[in-house]
Amino acid sequence: MADKAVSTMAKPEMRGLLNKVIKRNLIIALALSGFAGFLTKQLLGNPRKKRYAEFYRTYDAEKEFEIMRKKGLFQSC
Repeated sequence: MADKAVSTMAKPEMRGLLNKVIKRNLIIALALSGFAGFLTKQLLGNPRKKRYAEFYRTYDAEKEFEIMRKKGLFQSC
């Protein structure tokens, strides 16, 4: 009856434990950094590209030059 109450513990893993943990952490770190890069591109990069494209689509350099000239920012004009 006493034999059933006692259980044996599994032996601890001693060989290759550090390599196993490093491999797992490296995979997790690469996955998270890839996800973060993708998310940054989607949430910050693409809207910024769209804003720049819209700005340069409607930008009138002559109009801006005239505004700066009227303010007296140029010494030669």
